[in-house]
Amino acid sequence: MKPAPFEYTQALSWQDAVAHLSEHGDDAKVLAGGQTLVPAMNFRLARPSVLIDLNTIENADHITSANGELRIGALARHVQFETPPCEGPLGLLIPRISRHIAHAPIRMRGTFAGSLAHADPASEWCALSATLDATIIAEGPGGEREIDARDFFVSILTTALDAAEVIREIRLPVLEADWHCGFREFSRRAGDFALALAVACVRLHDGLIEEARIGIGGVCAVPFRSAEAEAALIGQPPTSELFKRAGEAAAETIDAMNDHHANASYRRDLVRALVPRALSDAALPASVP
Repeated sequence: MKPAPFEYTQALSWQDAVAHLSEHGDDAKVLAGGQTLVPAMNFRLARPSVLIDLNTIENADHITSANGELRIGALARHVQFETPPCEGPLGLLIPRISRHIAHAPIRMRGTFAGSLAHADPASEWCALSATLDATIIAEGPGGEREIDARDFFVSILTTALDAAEVIREIRLPVLEADWHCGFREFSRRAGDFALALAVACVRLHDGLIEEARIGIGGVCAVPFRSAEAEAALIGQPPTSELFKRAGEAAAETIDAMNDHHANASYRRDLVRALVPRALSDAALPASVP
């Protein structure tokens, strides 16, 4: 199929993009990588009357570290994260996650920011952003606005962005050297969307887990941190039995989705399995079998 007729315009600046969005409202869509939008348009599931191309905005694909943050521009492609984008635990974690995203042609064009704007519950970058409490920088008619990740994801394919706002940058905290991170996901085939995924980041002090961030994606309407799993870990020495308890704690309180891909019970079982595996992947120096 082919898309419905639409007008095409190129944004020359963020202010230009916002002006077009303000003029056309819900009839307009922005184009970054287009790896979700264009297929939806071809199937006529999306019918924007105006397409605003962001790819003409200069220097919008940056990935830089500054002031303890990894700053990711709106046009940074998935493929740019297949090598460490920064030093330390976060730099090691991100390439591991990126390799789970779809297939190589999609990673060449799709963008980190586009994944967040689409807000698919199974998105790896959405889960990472929720786990690390990322800050999303949106550009709108009133200028720049900061949105915490916990407030950004509203529901399936729905975010806190206003109609005339566009993501300009994402900021992730650069984790210090005493953090240890792991990641696991389950999909039917390599490159398919995740039925469940887990991001685990823990910080040790004197052999005990001092801080923990356990992110879950693909299971509920939005990615989220599991407060129950984190509470089970804090103050404890890292062991396989503790990791199992954290997985149980995460699974027991989840209001998991039912759909034609998997029912809620199956997704909870996946969480029980994936959280301990993600914690084991973190390679904690004090962990025991």
